[in-house]
Amino acid sequence: MNKRWKILSTDENKVTAVQHSLNNINMALCKILVQRGIDTFEKAKDYFRPQLSQLHDPFLMKDMDKAVDRILKAIDTNEKILVFGDYDVDGTTAVACMFRFLKKIYKEEHIKFYVPHRYREGYGVSKMGIDFAKENNFQLIISLDCGIKSVSLIGYASTLGIDFIVCDHHLPDHELPPAIAILNPKQKDCAYPYKELCGCGVGFKLITALSQRLGVNEDEYFCYLDMVVTAIGADIVPITGENRILAYYGLQKLNTDPSAGIKALIELSGHQKKFSINNVVFIIAPRVNAAGRMDDATKAVMLFIEDDFSKAKYYAEMLHSDNTDRKEADTNITEEALAIIESDDVLINKKTTVVFQSHWHKGVVGIVASRLIEKYYRPTVVLAQSGEYIGGSARSVPGFNLYEAIHECREYLIGYGGHFAAAGLTLMPENIKAFSNKFEEIVSYTIPPHLLVPEIIIDAEINFKSITKSFYNIITQMEPYGPENMRPVFVTRNVLDTSWSKIVKELHIRFVLKQDNIVLTGIGFNMAEKFYLLQMKKPIDIVYTIDENEWNGEKNLQLKVIDFRLSENELN
Repeated sequence: MNKRWKILSTDENKVTAVQHSLNNINMALCKILVQRGIDTFEKAKDYFRPQLSQLHDPFLMKDMDKAVDRILKAIDTNEKILVFGDYDVDGTTAVACMFRFLKKIYKEEHIKFYVPHRYREGYGVSKMGIDFAKENNFQLIISLDCGIKSVSLIGYASTLGIDFIVCDHHLPDHELPPAIAILNPKQKDCAYPYKELCGCGVGFKLITALSQRLGVNEDEYFCYLDMVVTAIGADIVPITGENRILAYYGLQKLNTDPSAGIKALIELSGHQKKFSINNVVFIIAPRVNAAGRMDDATKAVMLFIEDDFSKAKYYAEMLHSDNTDRKEADTNITEEALAIIESDDVLINKKTTVVFQSHWHKGVVGIVASRLIEKYYRPTVVLAQSGEYIGGSARSVPGFNLYEAIHECREYLIGYGGHFAAAGLTLMPENIKAFSNKFEEIVSYTIPPHLLVPEIIIDAEINFKSITKSFYNIITQMEPYGPENMRPVFVTRNVLDTSWSKIVKELHIRFVLKQDNIVLTGIGFNMAEKFYLLQMKKPIDIVYTIDENEWNGEKNLQLKVIDFRLSENELN
């Protein structure tokens, strides 16, 4: 599949100023810093040397005083507190952090946690959860990573004499739930300086505020940073501002002194090297999410709150098993979905994909939708049977508002929800075809053609002579990477193959390339079909990131090639 290359532009005056203030480091690196809003020496200092002391005062968040007061009142009057959270990584880590902290300041027998079952209760605050609270005499519920849209349910809880404190980070609607306190920096009238915290991050700020009010030592809550960084990575929030600080120190905690649960997950994964955000996303997060996808996410919270390593390993093995089942279901359904598309001439030529099989596991249809986009790169919906209804997940290509497209098809839907890039929907079996046709019609009419071609964002153009150990060392100091602070992507033009490049494992290319007598090696995954371009012995342009390859105890810089093509002068 051909891809669009987009090289980011930069204010050259700002780049020059930054270079002068940073002892004339490489101009390309200065361009990248300016692109990321780092255009002064002070901002660069904060970026490269984040400090926990830079975290904002939690009491700047709207309703924080109310939330702290209500929890302390509950403690003073021996009320029972229920910690309620979503079934994904962000929710389960948030519940674990809050539950563990409350146990430090309150009687354990007065605290419990509750995670709704994905299939019996659905996303967010549930009636079953509120009824559980009433039946067990809980007077206060702290909801984490959910609740901002649960207007009627929190109203229902209020009629039962149950108060709510909502800790959420999702975009609020115009009408807010009738909670005692709502902690969400995205509220229009919330003056909190940083708006992009994950759900666990908002919960962490409440823990911080309680600690400050009670005079609790900061070590008693900074010990949860390995769980906070796990949530930050899994929830794909921007790695900027407070998230960057929390992630930076969270990774230090995760790599040096992780909680028993995370240590057990790391051990089971077999990963030996230092963990990065990328490892959190692809190694830890899938195992935790698998609990809610395949069964019950309660075991994920049990893992995170367990201090005994042998017991934590027991829960980790359960999650590991769930993840194995998830991967098997994911692989099988993806293969079936691809076969359906490839056998249908009409379907393969559409600008959307809608596929359905009644036996597919609905816990993995969102993952499958993302896999199909990797292959066909168009808005995609994957549907499965759920009792008498059809339920599914939709995923978009970058730049296209999927939620609006689903909204335009609402006449065929029982329910739907989501955001710009992803959505969920429910419909009757007899409406699948009508929905599919309407979805294709809407997307075909509204999507700009260029959005159906993958785009590679390139930070800067450099030559091979720039790629030195000191250059790479500065790149590594830009970690942790993630949204709005991705690993830098470079382009180098007019590169020649040395004739030593080769196909490995029938799928990948092992590159050996040179420019101006400088030779560098690289790896390009799943690029074997483009090997013929190297055999043409013509100059090529390559897009890549830089990393370090260790072999037999020796470390060398290598290129991780994202794409390559014949140089433009060869195409003219």
